[in-house]
Amino acid sequence: MSDSEKNKITVEIHKRKYTVVGEESPEQIKMVASLVDQKMDEIQYAKSSLDTTQLAVLTALNTMNDYLKLKQDYDALLQKERKEDRN
Repeated sequence: MSDSEKNKITVEIHKRKYTVVGEESPEQIKMVASLVDQKMDEIQYAKSSLDTTQLAVLTALNTMNDYLKLKQDYDALLQKERKEDRN
């Protein structure tokens, strides 16, 4: 995809505007930004004393942890499916 085919969209995360450029659809970019915003709000609600940097790092850690759990579950399902296909 060339630069001219990339989508450029402005989103709001934690009351700040960001311009995101990527190959994903505008809807996908908006959804990801919304999920990040929600996760930041959730963490800040639980611990309001965090500054923005701490909040961003904790959001990244939580999100990566969720991703790794899902990936492990997915990999386990694939292994199970392969074993069943061999039998």
